Amino acid sequence: MQTNFTLAQLAKPEVQEAERILRKCVHCGFCTATCPTYITLGDELDSPRGRIYQIKDMFEKGGPPSPKVVKHIDRCLSCLSCMTTCPSGVDYMHLIDRGREHIEKTHTRSPVDRHLRDLLARVLPNPRLFRLALLGAWVARPFRNLIPGRIGAMLHLAPKSVPGPSPFDRPGVYPAEGVRKKRVALLIGCAQQVLAPQINEATIRLLNRHGVEVVVSKGADCCGALTHHMGKTDLSHGSAASTIAAWVREIDGNGLDAVIINASGCGTTVKDYGHMFAGDALEADAKRVAALARDVTEFLAEIGLTEPTRRTGQVIAYHSACSMQHGQRIKDPPRALLRTAGFEVREIPEGHICCGSAGTYNMLQPELSEALRDRKVRNIESTEPDAVAAGNLGCITQIATGTGIPIVHTVELLDWATGGPLPGGLEESEAFAGWPPAAHTRAAE
Repeated sequence: MQTNFTLAQLAKPEVQEAERILRKCVHCGFCTATCPTYITLGDELDSPRGRIYQIKDMFEKGGPPSPKVVKHIDRCLSCLSCMTTCPSGVDYMHLIDRGREHIEKTHTRSPVDRHLRDLLARVLPNPRLFRLALLGAWVARPFRNLIPGRIGAMLHLAPKSVPGPSPFDRPGVYPAEGVRKKRVALLIGCAQQVLAPQINEATIRLLNRHGVEVVVSKGADCCGALTHHMGKTDLSHGSAASTIAAWVREIDGNGLDAVIINASGCGTTVKDYGHMFAGDALEADAKRVAALARDVTEFLAEIGLTEPTRRTGQVIAYHSACSMQHGQRIKDPPRALLRTAGFEVREIPEGHICCGSAGTYNMLQPELSEALRDRKVRNIESTEPDAVAAGNLGCITQIATGTGIPIVHTVELLDWATGGPLPGGLEESEAFAGWPPAAHTRAAE
């Protein structure tokens, strides 16, 4: 793609990066075939190719973009399916991030839009505030069908109940069972520890059972992914810097074999820390952390899963989150681990198409998000599974609002199969009948 930046514009690092990315695009349009918004809306401006043109035009002109451009950039899910499809290797992920950052700094949104985005950016990454917000949503939940738009969408996503804080999320060391083979740090996440603390519990139990010592480091709470994809780079870099500092202290102190992430959206961002902090004083530390980052299934595939202790064989539809299959290019490990644990794994038709969760997307773009969720649910239900497994909390929350089929995190199934408790939501499933929850083996605090 030809670009027309001035020398003054090219003096800016963000424009230099954008130009390098833009020049790789050959306008082939392969990306349109796998873009969820283009497939849904049929508008070229809502395709990766269309957005690339708009970002190019936005950077060349400089200044604030038009509301029309903002609308189409906002509609991008950052699912990165286009990057998997692109034959030219266009780095769309970093281009769309640069575009969003530019919009955030130069465009004046409507007061309602601006305040809603600011609220989400401040509340969701803060477990204490998020828990309070969910309690408020619980009070308003009975009226959710009477409230249209974004607020109504948020109430639909709010859980029926809010679990209490888990002792597993407190900073500390959770020792390996038997001989210690590895020592890792675990990102407990910001929203995940509030909405689904059982995921971290299952992760720690599973790793401990496999001879892995798990450290929950003080200060390593939020990776910054959510605010980063909203273009709020000051907030995202602040969160990421705190997390990096916490893990570097651990690396320099007692050493780490890996940094474990059990939310693939977070994992994609942590693995990109070197790029996020390029040219910054934290670049070297950011690269050290990024080099150690592993999705939990990626790590378990490396060390090997023990034989199951349960009678498995249940049919599992595996949903590969976009951040897993497109962002991190992890495809085989989760499926292979589930099969090793004895489950029958079925592929979901159109598995490359996003479920519509995408961080805050299902709250900021509820109509499109719901259409994509319904499409995903139809494909899942066509496989007639006993349960659905996924490796990202956002996807789990999103899909659960559209189907009665139980959906759990992959590590919850692997934990149960190798001796842990039955995951919540599976108690009434006939396929899992006869297996009451096992006693929790609480790791030492």
